[in-house]
Amino acid sequence: MVYIWNDPSEVPADFGPSVVTFGNFDGVHRGHQQVLSQLIRSARLTRSKAVAVTFDPHPAFVHRPESAPEMIMGLDDKLEALGELGLDAILVVKYSLDLASLTAEEFVEQYLVDCLHASHVVIGHDARFGRGNSGDLDTMKALGEKFGFEVQVISEFGSEGYPLHDDDGADRRCSSTWVREALQEGDVATAAAVLGRWHRMRGEVVHGAARGRALGFPTANLASNASGLIPADGIYAGWLVDQAGKRWPAAISVGSNPTFDGVSRQVEAHVIDRPKEAVEDFDLYGQTVVVEFVARFGGWWPIVGLKHWWTR
Repeated sequence: MVYIWNDPSEVPADFGPSVVTFGNFDGVHRGHQQVLSQLIRSARLTRSKAVAVTFDPHPAFVHRPESAPEMIMGLDDKLEALGELGLDAILVVKYSLDLASLTAEEFVEQYLVDCLHASHVVIGHDARFGRGNSGDLDTMKALGEKFGFEVQVISEFGSEGYPLHDDDGADRRCSSTWVREALQEGDVATAAAVLGRWHRMRGEVVHGAARGRALGFPTANLASNASGLIPADGIYAGWLVDQAGKRWPAAISVGSNPTFDGVSRQVEAHVIDRPKEAVEDFDLYGQTVVVEFVARFGGWWPIVGLKHWWTR
């Protein structure tokens, strides 16, 4: 069981000792996984609790909302991905100007020491924290000596045994930026390689044009507020996971539609593994579903073509 706390006041007073790291963890990609797996290993060796501190919203939405990056995943999916790694607890800290005003020492003392009773803090070489990003690795080591915790430095690169390369064949550090670049180009295969799993979106199914249903394929149109970064326009093979956890092979259409306010992006998942006579009883409206992107196809692939691709 993973404990998820949305405020420091929810952390039991007797919790700990803990091995802690902190970050945004957008995407929970292989670099994040490498850091967290070593954190968990350290926690088990020292009989401590393995804890990740993450922030919501992303700091960029507070400091520079006009240029904030698109989030790879929503908070629910991030917490699910973090929890699957084997952490004991996750503390979600509301990011605000008040939090940003804390000095590096105040942040460490209030959240890592007083709240989580950290015996070890795991960070990367380039970690920055505290007001104006004034805290760095040397700051954390000094604070460790002051408050009595050890600092473990981990290089976040890829995943052990899975070197990743960019288009030029050079090693590239796993990053949320790389995932965003790949998705914006529709390269869901590269995104999956960096993430260590298929990219996903999560949202409520709403009524749409029902073009797929007219052809004999149930269609799930994701609401405009669905979480997860929308890949480039195109046709994708993927999966639809319904509210009960059932996985269905799907042809996913991503398209841009002009509106009075600009351009909207629409994601439609057409389930391709249902008998035609059973289409009408396949009702997902109002359900929250997950759509996973496996492969992109060039040009227009009819749904029947994707059904053949999935079953070949």
